[in-house]
Amino acid sequence: MEAIRSVEYDRPQGLTCGVGEAWARVPDAPSAERKRELKERIRALLKREEAVLVAHYYVDAELQELADETGGCVADSLEMARFGRDHAAKTLVVAGVRFMGETAKILSPDKRVLMPDLDATCSLDLGCPADEFSAFCDAHPDRTVVVYANTSAAVKARADWMVTSSIGLEIVADLHARGEKILWAPDRHLGGYIQKKTGADMLLWQGSCLVHDEFKGIELDLLRNEYPDAKILVHPESPEAVVALADVVGSTTQLIDAAVKLDAKRFIVATDLGILHKMRLAAPGKTFIEAPTAGNSATCKSCAHCPWMAMNGLANLADVLERGHNEIHVDPAIGLRARLPIDRMLDFAARHKKRVQASGDLAKDATLFTNVGAA
Repeated sequence: MEAIRSVEYDRPQGLTCGVGEAWARVPDAPSAERKRELKERIRALLKREEAVLVAHYYVDAELQELADETGGCVADSLEMARFGRDHAAKTLVVAGVRFMGETAKILSPDKRVLMPDLDATCSLDLGCPADEFSAFCDAHPDRTVVVYANTSAAVKARADWMVTSSIGLEIVADLHARGEKILWAPDRHLGGYIQKKTGADMLLWQGSCLVHDEFKGIELDLLRNEYPDAKILVHPESPEAVVALADVVGSTTQLIDAAVKLDAKRFIVATDLGILHKMRLAAPGKTFIEAPTAGNSATCKSCAHCPWMAMNGLANLADVLERGHNEIHVDPAIGLRARLPIDRMLDFAARHKKRVQASGDLAKDATLFTNVGAA
C-alpha cells in the first residue's frame, strides 16, 4: 500500500470551502412557522419548475421528508444516480454534496441539475485532485482504475469503473476473478476493506472521509461493553479497528435494511448521524446510538455529521428553485468519458441485483449484508 499524500481537511487546494467555513455556513434552523412556509413554497416551486428532489440519507431530516412527500428520492449515492437518470423531471434538485450533482448531470446531460449550495463538497473529493490522480494512473498503466463515487467528474473520466459502497465489493471481486490488478481511489479504509474481503491486488490512494475517519475502535469497544445487547452497524469508510467490531458492515441502504431485519432492539451506528432519521422511521421501537468519534477530552471535526451535507437547508433549497441558480455544469468531453465507468457500474448492478436477493433468514441476511460492501 503506497502513501500518496497526507490529506488535510482545511481547503487543501483553495478551491472550495473547508471544514470551518462549511460549519459557519450551515443554515440556522427555522422556526416552526417559517418551516411550514418554506415547505409549502418548495412544494409549489417543484411543481412549477417540473423538478424532483433527490436527497441523500445524510442531509437534514426535513429535506428527506420533503423528498419523500413530493415523489422524490431519499437514498444512497447508487440509487440517487439511478433515480435521477430514470425520472421524467426536467430539473433535478440534488440535496447532497457536489459529486452527487455532477454524477446526476453526467447521467442526464439534457436535464437541469441544481444544488442548494455548490460549495458543499466532500473530503474524499478534495483529497483526490484530478491532475495528481491522473499522474498516479499514468505511473501504473497495467492496473484497472476503480474510483469511488465520492470523486470529481474529472477523476471519474480517468477511471475504468466507478463504484459506490453498495456495489464496490462485488465489482472488485469480479475483476479479481478475471485476473485484473486494481488501482483504487480515493478512500483507503473502504479500499482496504474490499482488499481484505476479496484478496484482490489493489494499490490504494490514501484518502479518507472526514466523518468516518473519526470513529474510534477503543471507544466503540467501551460503548459496546455498556450496551452488550446492541448490534454494531458500521460503514466501511471507517477505520479497520472500527470495522473489526461490527456485526454488520455495509452501505447506508444495507445498514438501514439490517436495522429493520436483525432481531435486536438496540444498535450502535458508525456512520453519519443523518442516517438515524431513516433508521427510526424504518424500525420504530428500536434504539439507535451514535458511535463515538473522540475519546475523553478529545475534539472532533465532524462529530459524526458531514459539515458539507449540513449546508443543505430548506431556505437555500427554496432559493435555488426560485432563482434557478447554483446549476451544475460538467464539461461535455469530461462528461462523456466519465459516463463510461458510471454506466459500467449501473449495468453491473442491474445484472447483479437479479442474482443476489435477501433470503428472509436473518442469519443468512446478516452474512449477506456483511459481505456485500458499502455509499
